[in-house]
Amino acid sequence: MDELIAVAGKVAERLIARKQTIAVAESSAGGLIAAALLAVPGASAYFLGGAVVYTRDARRVLMDIPDEAMKGIRSASEPYAELLARQIRTRFATDWGLSETGAAGPTGNRYGDAAGHACFAVSGPASAVVTLESGRSDRAANMQLFAKSALQLLLTKLAE
Repeated sequence: MDELIAVAGKVAERLIARKQTIAVAESSAGGLIAAALLAVPGASAYFLGGAVVYTRDARRVLMDIPDEAMKGIRSASEPYAELLARQIRTRFATDWGLSETGAAGPTGNRYGDAAGHACFAVSGPASAVVTLESGRSDRAANMQLFAKSALQLLLTKLAE
């Protein structure tokens, strides 16, 4: 967790300096992204909320994304990560939205993605979406990697 908090600290510094806010929608990281951001003292200045969107029901209830909006989009994909980042940003009226969706392991998901597959998206003044393939089946290690990778992606966008 120390590595996550170190990256989150850098994110926090930039958000506070810019007087900007963020909300997070994560899946396979299981809340680690939000936990890292909240572990930094002063988080109330920039962190407005988050959701662990692990199931279809969570997507509908927490994110207000109906099944119809998912036509042609599958979970654990770049389009879905972008949708989550935009939606969490809109729902919390933040400057930034950050999302993660993937397959932590030890097996892959029903869409054919191997364990260690994740997609991340940033929505805000700068946007980005990336896919990561860790090649590992270690669930806990992948969760940590997913959280760190999402925070690092956000950090790069905050530097622009």
